[in-house]
Amino acid sequence: MVRDDELPYLRRCVELAAEALEAGDEPFGAVLVAADGTVLAEDHNRVASGDRTRHPEFELARWAAARLTPRERAAATVYTSGEHCPMCAAAHAWVGLGRIVYAASTEQLVGWLGELGAPAAPVRPLPISAVAPEVRVEGPVPELTGEVRALHRRFHGAAD
Repeated sequence: MVRDDELPYLRRCVELAAEALEAGDEPFGAVLVAADGTVLAEDHNRVASGDRTRHPEFELARWAAARLTPRERAAATVYTSGEHCPMCAAAHAWVGLGRIVYAASTEQLVGWLGELGAPAAPVRPLPISAVAPEVRVEGPVPELTGEVRALHRRFHGAAD
């Protein structure tokens, strides 16, 4: 269950997704938070560079692997505007990060992109649980899904 005191982290993820969009990139953002609530790192999508692995969740997994102990990683939470793709879910699990909380689900995103006529991704859109079944996952968060949907509509040139 997503607690009210966690909503600011998710709102920051949506802000980061908007920053990515303003930079000409796909609107995704993520925040890594320690067990005590300290924001450790944050990032947004950077795939417009041509490197399609530059997802914020993947970057945060790399950051955590380089800077946190296994115990600190397991106690941390990754908040994100959209549910991890299979690549990011695998990185999360391999690094041993803790819980994931997302604003919008893969299922929602696939539906929105289908409505917008966006091309299919080269990787099957699986839920995190299909890739990393031991990772605790929570989402979507209805209070924020509309904002995330609007960002994707803007990215794909659709009016709201």
